[in-house]
Amino acid sequence: MNVQVAVIDYGMGNIRSVSKALQQAGGDRVEVVVTADPAQLRRASHVVLPGVGALRDCMNELERLQLVEVIGECFAAKPFLGICLGMQALLARSEENDGTPGLGLLGGEVLHFRGRVADPALKIPHMGWNSVQQTRPHPLWQGIADGSRFYFVHSYFVRPQQDALIAGCTDYGGRFASVIARDNVFAMQFHPEKSQHSGLQLLGNFLRWDGRCQEGHD
Repeated sequence: MNVQVAVIDYGMGNIRSVSKALQQAGGDRVEVVVTADPAQLRRASHVVLPGVGALRDCMNELERLQLVEVIGECFAAKPFLGICLGMQALLARSEENDGTPGLGLLGGEVLHFRGRVADPALKIPHMGWNSVQQTRPHPLWQGIADGSRFYFVHSYFVRPQQDALIAGCTDYGGRFASVIARDNVFAMQFHPEKSQHSGLQLLGNFLRWDGRCQEGHD
């Protein structure tokens, strides 16, 4: 067993689906641990922050469980994957509830689609399959064709402070950042655990990743 991936359990998100998909993607060489124990998070080789729902509830639970500090440590030190709300939580603030602070680990804000889509007839939340355009090379894109489709469910989207963070974009009444990446961190708005072959390929790439961002996909 050479990879232990910790899925952060703070009571929100498709924890079971995420952990099952990681196990399927990694096979026998991977141990998947669902945990809120800071010691287990520090021991893990890879860490995943999943999530669905409201950022305010997410932040309240992370603070109640005293996970904010250890998430910051893992974010800085090992391969780290943010999924959906787990991506949004990494940024500084959200428009939700007239302003909700996030973890502030990446610069930027989380915005609601309302008033920002070109076609007012488009339904919110953005729900279903949509394509992701890869805006720069990354090891986690290996084996995934540019424009591949992934499964989305969200009403808010991220606007990072620096365009250099953007690793993938999607169009929904306008172009938005659906993937951001920096150093050992990769985060996405879509749900890889619901995205069939491409989602499993991405999770497998994450489990094989050492956290370095080499040029190209190798």
